[in-house]
Amino acid sequence: LGYSSPKTPSRVYLFNLASKSKKLIKEQEIPSGHNPDDYIVERVEYKSHDGRMVPLTITRHKKTKIDGSANLLLYGYGSYGHSMSPSFSSTRLSLVDRDIIWATAHIRGGMEKGMKWWKEGKLINKKNTFEDYIHAAKYLIENKYSSKGQIIGMGGSAGGLLMGAVVNQAPELFLGIIMAVPFVDSLTTNLDHSLPLTVGEFDEFGNAKDNKEHFDYIYSYAPYHNIKKMDYPNILITTSLSDNRVLFDEPAKFTAKLREYKTDNNLLLLKTEMNAGHGGKSGRDGAIEEIALDYAFALKISKKI
Repeated sequence: LGYSSPKTPSRVYLFNLASKSKKLIKEQEIPSGHNPDDYIVERVEYKSHDGRMVPLTITRHKKTKIDGSANLLLYGYGSYGHSMSPSFSSTRLSLVDRDIIWATAHIRGGMEKGMKWWKEGKLINKKNTFEDYIHAAKYLIENKYSSKGQIIGMGGSAGGLLMGAVVNQAPELFLGIIMAVPFVDSLTTNLDHSLPLTVGEFDEFGNAKDNKEHFDYIYSYAPYHNIKKMDYPNILITTSLSDNRVLFDEPAKFTAKLREYKTDNNLLLLKTEMNAGHGGKSGRDGAIEEIALDYAFALKISKKI
């Protein structure tokens, strides 16, 4: 049997069906050392805009106070029926060790609660994904895990669409937003049937070119088309020149329009990786470099470095 959790490294057990006993035969080694008892993991549910109860996984250091003073990183995806299973990450705990709570919102568009959960977050139900995420942030604020303007949102690819939508809808909730290879010009891409992935994703996002209802719906939330003249939080956007899923011009256009419209002096950073695709840099070192950039941004805006 295999097992891991946000505070427990991957373990493999040998289970005896006759005696119902188990024996640990392998455990992921953490060279820097790790004590699971230093961390607290909670699984809660909160009410979204339409009354649906949404799961939320919260990981924090046992010394972190729940009084609204902590910064919090809220991760979300919510597309393609992909479930965000709680798992162990030693790099993630490097933030938790620095008094930043990590929360994952299991929003609609994933399949944490089955096929219906996915269907309620796609096509003309896509806005449920964004509302679920915003209500996760509000729940965390109301319950003193963090405070308004202290939360850092994070998502990549379709999770970048999520970030772009929520930062337009509720910028006041966030201290910062981290967007990796973000699908932020979703309407323009959906209208271009010559792009390799557009037609194949009609079942997920709709067909704006041939269906006016789909056009109007996508237009109403598309991140690029809904940028407003207002204050935005600190934003880090990363993209890759050779990305054939989310072309680099999407985040570039999004950044340029944000620079024109935003009325604040917060950070707005765009980093383009010149030798990578949708999955980012190859190799262990490349992946760690990308994580380090994201976390350095989070620590900087949280005034922890």
